[in-house]
Amino acid sequence: MRVAGRSCIVTGAAQGIGRAIGEALLDEGANVLFADINAAKVAEVAEANAERAATNGAKVTHAAVDVTNRETVRAMIAHAVETFGRLDVKFNNAGVNKPLNFLDVTEDNWNFIMGVNGLGCMIGMQEAARQMIAQGTGGKIINTASIASRQGFDNVAPYCASKWAVVSLTQSGARDLAKHDITVTGFAPGVVATEMWEQVDKDLMEIGAAERPGQAMEEFSSEILKGRVATPRDITGTTTFLASRDSDYMTGQIVMIDGGMTLV
Repeated sequence: MRVAGRSCIVTGAAQGIGRAIGEALLDEGANVLFADINAAKVAEVAEANAERAATNGAKVTHAAVDVTNRETVRAMIAHAVETFGRLDVKFNNAGVNKPLNFLDVTEDNWNFIMGVNGLGCMIGMQEAARQMIAQGTGGKIINTASIASRQGFDNVAPYCASKWAVVSLTQSGARDLAKHDITVTGFAPGVVATEMWEQVDKDLMEIGAAERPGQAMEEFSSEILKGRVATPRDITGTTTFLASRDSDYMTGQIVMIDGGMTLV
């Protein structure tokens, strides 16, 4: 129960890593708002977790949010505060990818990915910090980076750039918000078996970067020292740690959770 009583928001929580983060927090007694642009799906996730929350003495709710729209982000945070009484932890996890070969990247592709992954992260950090400062209680902001924040890949250049931006935002936020007792950290997953990876696999086939289903995941994961791709639950031990008091003296850092793909 490392996070018992803490009130948390997780964006991009209708599926994959985001959903797993929220469920792991509920398992350890945190109140969780699951947020996603897919309103219907995130409502189903919250409903499916009602019993899990009750079992651990926690509350669960949900919100539809476009992380690139400041007003919807503010409304989401207001809903969390109204429901839980405060905001202690904000996960900026929402993210998108749309592979294109490097020479085929368009302004629309760049702006879409950078908008959600970069601008969305910054808005989420700003608005969470404003609420935490108003409370006067400090807090934790946790951002989702990627192995793509440590090196570039040829078919996903805007995604790589957006995740490098997440690292920079994490460091900048950590420096600015320390005086308010707000820590800013992040984590960088590698290859994780999620719906997003399934879509990336299809997209890479469409642009000729892969010839058969599953090829992309096989090639990306061939150098994983642990010998297998991750599941979302492989990520949540770290994310719960970052949300807990155990990480209170940690800020400005990105934790790699990639099974040993990238040694930095």
